[in-house]
Amino acid sequence: MFVDHLSLLDFRTYHTLDLPLAPGLTVFVGPNGVGKTNIVEALDWAATLGSHRVSGNGPLIATGSERAVIRTRVDRAGQRTVLEYELNAAQANRVRINRAAPVRAREALGTLHTVLFSPEDLTLVKGDPSHRRRFLDDLATAMRPVLSAARSDYERALKQRNALLKSTRGRRGFDESDRATLSVWNDQLARAGAAVMGARLQLLEALEPEVDRAYQQLTDGPKHVSLGYESSSVAPGADQRALAHFSVADLYDLMMQAFERMERQERERGLTLVGPHRDDLLIRLGETPAKGYASHGETWSTALALRLGSWYVHLADDPARGSAPVLILDDVFAELDARRRRRLAELVGQAEQVLVTAAVDEDLPLALLEHTHTVVDVEPGSVAVRGDASSSSEIVRHTQGEEGGNGEDHGDRHDGGDRSGPGPEGVESATRGAEGG
Repeated sequence: MFVDHLSLLDFRTYHTLDLPLAPGLTVFVGPNGVGKTNIVEALDWAATLGSHRVSGNGPLIATGSERAVIRTRVDRAGQRTVLEYELNAAQANRVRINRAAPVRAREALGTLHTVLFSPEDLTLVKGDPSHRRRFLDDLATAMRPVLSAARSDYERALKQRNALLKSTRGRRGFDESDRATLSVWNDQLARAGAAVMGARLQLLEALEPEVDRAYQQLTDGPKHVSLGYESSSVAPGADQRALAHFSVADLYDLMMQAFERMERQERERGLTLVGPHRDDLLIRLGETPAKGYASHGETWSTALALRLGSWYVHLADDPARGSAPVLILDDVFAELDARRRRRLAELVGQAEQVLVTAAVDEDLPLALLEHTHTVVDVEPGSVAVRGDASSSSEIVRHTQGEEGGNGEDHGDRHDGGDRSGPGPEGVESATRGAEGG
């Protein structure tokens, strides 16, 4: 698949952006802070409903605006789909699919797939478990969008259960009403949690060999990557590896038993101490954990292998023409040595669409530029296809501010003209009054 048009309205530093794209390689070149990452961040958001840089919508919406709009036109084996997302700071995000009535944003999950590499990916190896949990959940949801509902149910039940535990903290015992309420939240949390955990475990079975394959392609080293799952619901001393053979029903029973086992500690702390939100993805290089033991180069290779392995899993899951995810490499080549640059460039060349950002041309390996490619120069106030003198005014009507934020230093606003924003020919303007839901 590939995206042939991206339009932005009040997204980060872009008041209005109208950018045609094409299959193959597109390189965005410009100094740090001019808005390159904002472009690929928007495209990745349209696929995952989340940013790889921030956790909420607030920083994505230009200062002074109530909402941002991302429009993409996706070509999947010749079938085009227009997605028009409305991002709201205080309301639920909405999407129009092919100009239909607005629906919940998650209804569009699975239409566009992306795999994004960025320097932040080092946290997958070096960071806390929350980064690795999100990596697993986002990939599992991209492949099976129905998981989005289970994740939402889990977060909602967890919030309610924590509120109950906190409100009763310090009491000598639960009264009848508290006990009945806790039982309800235990059941709901275990049902949603078993679905989330089951999806993670199923994904790991497919992901582990692909990540190791990618690591070998990137390094030719003697070490192999192995992945494991560490569940907070498993009793101390029990074999975590047995989880690989658990059904969703088994995982539900496991969580219910864990709630019973941990009730006293949870009541003392006013917090849910077991469940998928406390689990971790274990990454090993050879015989040692990657976290804390891998060298800087090994950490980079492992992080890249996790993303490249994700791409391979997508291909294996749906080998049909037009199903390969869009590959995005955000300022990655500058961080790699010459050998890893060359290897990565050779590997990503097989994708139908690749989007790359770089500060200067010299950051790009020759092995990458051997492919037919388009260079887009990004500067403050302009985005232009290199060699096309007329493209700047056609692509960007107004830009403002700096890449790092949502418009704190945007300067003068441009409030004149058409506020509905640009878009693919024939696409409706953004629905400014869509209700959250």
